[in-house]
Amino acid sequence: MSLASVRAFFAEKAPDIAIIAQAASTATVAEAAATLGVAPARIAKTLSIRVDGQPMLIVTRGDSRLDNRKTKAAFGNRPRMLGAEDVEALTGHPPGGVCPFGLATAIPVYCDISLRAFDTVYPAAGARTASVCITPERMVALTGAAWVDVCTVPEPDDG
Repeated sequence: MSLASVRAFFAEKAPDIAIIAQAASTATVAEAAATLGVAPARIAKTLSIRVDGQPMLIVTRGDSRLDNRKTKAAFGNRPRMLGAEDVEALTGHPPGGVCPFGLATAIPVYCDISLRAFDTVYPAAGARTASVCITPERMVALTGAAWVDVCTVPEPDDG
């Protein structure tokens, strides 16, 4: 699966979106931002969590943090991060390449409202060296995601 499943996903649903293959790693927010030449906030990181036994993906901006209080309000309980083996089994993507596209299993996808601050964002594309450039609204439409408010973002530095 992985990159091949993401390629198949875009070939079927959005052939106009190109996968950006890199020689350098985009596995972390810092690596992706440096490799793609964008601010870390514009990297759309995908968090793999479980709430009350239900696995789900949360896509959020690169500089945000999952807020336990907000997550409990939205989903009824605190989130637990999935282990690497569970992540790969459920998504078909390796950690560092996890994205909401071309998933191995049908798990719920949510996009944090923090993504709406940007016209385009850069989520991974099923591999540690691949990503796409996409509008947050199009990502939601293509993946069937729902908008949620479960993350906090850093305060702007006015200094």
